[in-house]
Amino acid sequence: MKKVMVIEDNENNMYLMRFMLEKHGYKVIEARDGLTGVAMALEQQPDLILMDIQLPDINGLEATRRICKSDTAGKIPIIAVTSYAMVGDREKTLEAGCSGYIEKPINPETFMQELQKYL
Repeated sequence: MKKVMVIEDNENNMYLMRFMLEKHGYKVIEARDGLTGVAMALEQQPDLILMDIQLPDINGLEATRRICKSDTAGKIPIIAVTSYAMVGDREKTLEAGCSGYIEKPINPETFMQELQKYL
C-alpha cells in the first residue's frame, strides 16, 4: 500500500484529502505543521507528500527545501497544495523543490488524477 503524507494545518482540508486518498486505497500520514512534517517525512519515507504552503511554524517552502536536502527523503515527490495563486507563486514552489502544484480549493473530481502522475 502506497503512503501519502499530508502536511496541512486546516482541519477541513486535511479531512477532504484524507477521505479521497483512503477511498482510493492509500495509507495517509498526517502532519499539522512544517517541522513535524519534515521530521515525519524523513522517518516515514512516504511515496508522495502533499504540502500546504501556509503553515503555523515554518512555511511549506522551507519544509520542502529541508526535505529535498535529505539523502533519504530528497527524492520523494512533493506537491504544493495551496491557495497561493498569484503570478509567480507556482514558480516559487517549483524553485523550492516541489514537483507539482495544485490550487485550493481542490477539485475532488480531478484531484486524484493529478496525484496519479506522481505515484
